Amino acid sequence: MSEKKLVFSGVQPTGNLHLGNYFGALRNFVSLQRKIKCIYCVVDLHAITVFQKPNELRENVLETVASFLATGLNPDKSIIFNQSSVSGHAELAWILNCVSRIGWLNRMTQFKDKAGSDKEKASVGLYIYPNLMAADILLYKATHVPVGADQKQHLELSRDIAQKFNNDYNCEDFFPLPEPLIQKNISRVMSLRDGTKKMSKSEESDFSRINLKDSADDINKKIKKAKSDSEPIPDNIKSLEKKPEALNLINIYSEVSKINLDKAINEMSGKEYSFLKTKLAEALINEIVPVGKEIKKLLENKPHLEQILEKGSEKANIIAEENLKNIREKVGLI
Repeated sequence: MSEKKLVFSGVQPTGNLHLGNYFGALRNFVSLQRKIKCIYCVVDLHAITVFQKPNELRENVLETVASFLATGLNPDKSIIFNQSSVSGHAELAWILNCVSRIGWLNRMTQFKDKAGSDKEKASVGLYIYPNLMAADILLYKATHVPVGADQKQHLELSRDIAQKFNNDYNCEDFFPLPEPLIQKNISRVMSLRDGTKKMSKSEESDFSRINLKDSADDINKKIKKAKSDSEPIPDNIKSLEKKPEALNLINIYSEVSKINLDKAINEMSGKEYSFLKTKLAEALINEIVPVGKEIKKLLENKPHLEQILEKGSEKANIIAEENLKNIREKVGLI
């Protein structure tokens, strides 16, 4: 990747990040940091599309920053800040609200999923938040965005908005069309209780997920109780696909052991799931417990975390204001 390329990604401060966040985002962030200029944002404005208790939101922002640092992000190499501290995100979001089309937003499947059956009671923010996501990316003229399957549609919307802005204001290539960075061979981390559902903080049972702050004892208990299968582990992916919980455990083992899925299946085929669970728990404890300990240690010095956010905001604001100056001029704002 050339120096002209720029990665932007945001993480919602929902608190208590879990294994899915770790494999799907945080570990990849650290890898990207070594190759290219990166901006990582705690997207607190996105979080309030659903009501948040103010004190909990503040704590969750700091915990997310602690999770960034504990997994290896370096604030001297990457810009780390919280979204609401750079007012340009909200300003550009409004401008892009006037560029984006209602028909485009009506096609966003995630709103339908999150709003549920009574969408009339959902906040306007939840409906238009893909426009804010576009503003997050385009404010820095980011060229690449790490995304999972559930966010790919929103990135495509960001590209449509960027293209329409460029066309409307006769400024070809002003906004780059951001490209997705999709991790190769990474599988979605599913619930330990239901292999058809993504691992999520919102699931009622804490035994459905491995949290980054879980102790060794917590991880052992959760993996031991994870839903699996009574038959020996099959030797092929087709058979495993019929057993979603079993496949999930193999996928997690593959990810934490940094081996491909075929190799993980070969290693475990014919064995009982108790053997897989023992090996998986050991691997997770070795990988996750040190991260959790570092998160807790960092949270003991909140002024340090706040200082990192402040310095990151200063760096982000310099880029944002320079780009906004040009955006205002193109739109005709004085």
